[in-house]
Amino acid sequence: QVPLVESGGGLVQPGGSLRLSCAAPGFTLRWYAIGWFRQAPGKEREKVPCISSNDGSTDYADSVKGRFTISRDNDENTVYLQMNSLKHEDTAVYYCATGKSTPYCSPGSGAADFGSWGQGTQVTVSS
Repeated sequence: QVPLVESGGGLVQPGGSLRLSCAAPGFTLRWYAIGWFRQAPGKEREKVPCISSNDGSTDYADSVKGRFTISRDNDENTVYLQMNSLKHEDTAVYYCATGKSTPYCSPGSGAADFGSWGQGTQVTVSS
């Protein structure tokens, strides 16, 4: 288990921006594919973007393409999620997670393909 810690959530108006961070004190994230997921009340956990370990390739859910950007800073041992043009429907608890058995992201992968999870950070988009 990798102890993941998310931060950066908060309350933002529609059209605003937030940057989430995913850190892992004492562990090296660079060897893992990292996914960001979100879960709104009454809804299933949804994979938002994922970034692979070795080549840094990414995949995004259609709902956030062009608005969200995932990146990783291996020197800082942190994965970021830059969220722009936020909408009401982006409101959710956001989690980061490590890939279980492959360093690559796959558009078809879901929560079951990720092993360690953080505690989540709340993002609320409201006017």
